[in-house]
Amino acid sequence: MEETNNRKKKVITIVISIIIILVLALAISYAYFSTQLSGIDQIVKVGELELVLNETSEGISLENAIGLSDSDGMALSPSTFELRNNRNKAVDYIIYLDDNTIGESDTRIDDKYLKYNLNKNNIDSGATLLTTTGTNPNRVLDSGTIEGHGTNKYSLNLWITDEVDGNYSGQVFSGKLRVEVSQEKGPNAPELDGGMIAVKYENNNWIKTDSGHGWYDYDNGEWANAVTVSSTTRDTYLSADVGTVISMDDIETMWVWIPRYSYSIGSEDGTHYYGKQGDYLDSTPTQVLPGEIDVKFVSTNIKDRGTAKYVVSEGIRSNSWYTPDAFTFGDEELSGIWVGKFETSSSNPSVSNGGGNTTELDPIIKPNVTSWRMINVSNAFNVSLKMNDDGNRYGFTNNVDTHMMKNSEWGVVAYLSQSKYGKLGNTDYSGANKEVYQNKSDEFITGCSYGSSITGTDYGCQYTYDIDINGTGASTTGNIYGIYDMSGGAWEYVMGNYNDIVANSGFSEPLTLDNKYYNKYTNINASSACNGNECLSHGLSETSRWYNDYNNNNVIGSSNAPWIIRGGYYGDQETIDGVFLFMYNDIGGGGKKHAQGTFRLVLT
Repeated sequence: MEETNNRKKKVITIVISIIIILVLALAISYAYFSTQLSGIDQIVKVGELELVLNETSEGISLENAIGLSDSDGMALSPSTFELRNNRNKAVDYIIYLDDNTIGESDTRIDDKYLKYNLNKNNIDSGATLLTTTGTNPNRVLDSGTIEGHGTNKYSLNLWITDEVDGNYSGQVFSGKLRVEVSQEKGPNAPELDGGMIAVKYENNNWIKTDSGHGWYDYDNGEWANAVTVSSTTRDTYLSADVGTVISMDDIETMWVWIPRYSYSIGSEDGTHYYGKQGDYLDSTPTQVLPGEIDVKFVSTNIKDRGTAKYVVSEGIRSNSWYTPDAFTFGDEELSGIWVGKFETSSSNPSVSNGGGNTTELDPIIKPNVTSWRMINVSNAFNVSLKMNDDGNRYGFTNNVDTHMMKNSEWGVVAYLSQSKYGKLGNTDYSGANKEVYQNKSDEFITGCSYGSSITGTDYGCQYTYDIDINGTGASTTGNIYGIYDMSGGAWEYVMGNYNDIVANSGFSEPLTLDNKYYNKYTNINASSACNGNECLSHGLSETSRWYNDYNNNNVIGSSNAPWIIRGGYYGDQETIDGVFLFMYNDIGGGGKKHAQGTFRLVLT
């Protein structure tokens, strides 16, 4: 009885005065719109975007409030509002609940006493404690993408929780809603480290380009490229004029920027998710000839966690999008990643297997050289980290992290290739030729192309990477700006591991790597590899056997062979190899060409 009386003494008046702030990503200043709600719809417009408040009272007002259970709090009368997009294209948005000004004599109640429920399109967030970040409150209620001509409907409840005891008698809370939206989102700008030089391809040469203008055009499949050069020529090229030819003899590494994006895979029949037919395929998508993966570029404050699927006839919904796991590195959200343009070669590619099982050599990334093979996973991993060392030969600073490619990072390249921004969207190719051409060099020369998606047993470097169509068809864009050697060539071992088993990798048992450097899969079946769930964005079960690319019955590992391998050709079964192929293995393979594993580098 005494506890009940004490609770009743803790009263508070809560009023949310709705102040709407819409922030245009390209605007120079904020535009403030405030309204005292009086029972009529309030509409604020910025361009073709609208935030509509449908109030029947003066906002949320709780007088003489006491602590409530979650069920009682969620039953309170809510404040309702809508977010409407009258444009044809999708935009990103974030809805915040910020502090509003209170009276000088008032004491603000601590967030720890307050809970809320946000109902979005008839789905409750559930009872959630308010959270405050840093010295400036920054409470995110909702974020995501609103489709063209889409509408999100919301209702907001706010109450004092009975789960936290304390003295809040006479204290107040005043809040304001803030909606941040961006106009049509393009790719995040590539982030160059100190020794990197932005390049474009002109007149059969790589030239230094202006990193601030006209460097890339993802709408036309021209992904951003950058290089590093030898230490003896670095200062010369860094200070050179835009348009200076960069000699391939001086280039040591070549990189391609994959901007942060979210994706969704469509189904034309509501059952099989092979992408959509869209503007780039002449037939209904099938497993043998899949369609377009929908991709939208997003900023680092967007991390969609939707279904990654939708039915084409029903349209993409706000919860259809998923931001690939590769864009989260430890606890950091990345604006993009740099991926090695070719399979890794070594600083002495003329030695056996282009380098062999050693860490004494340095990695090189360039075309027309022998890839570095027969190196175990541990040595490949440690070689990749060498690029971060102080005084490294590449000019990289301690602001970057170079590492061996993870399986999830392979996935983001493959998915972007199968979008309108990749080879699928390249109108120079049609039908089966949308597939990335194979590298069938029996000498494992980087950047080679067979010149067709119809493969045979003719081995060799039929076309080099810079031959238009026949050669560039082996890149992920179908032009020279894409990533090569992801179909055919040597197997590429990626940092994707089954259950921390080391096998013949060279690592010590048990595996103790920082989890940002590898993907751990706990089940051997791809459909449940991520702790019993499908691994969205990893290029496993979602895109299984697309283009007939091979896998071991969707199995990703075993106790004897726990490492995932990608891309290479499989013995005499060349017609089923490609960017969506995955297998499992340890490392080695003796004289079997398909097992002479190599690796690829990623820079964040």
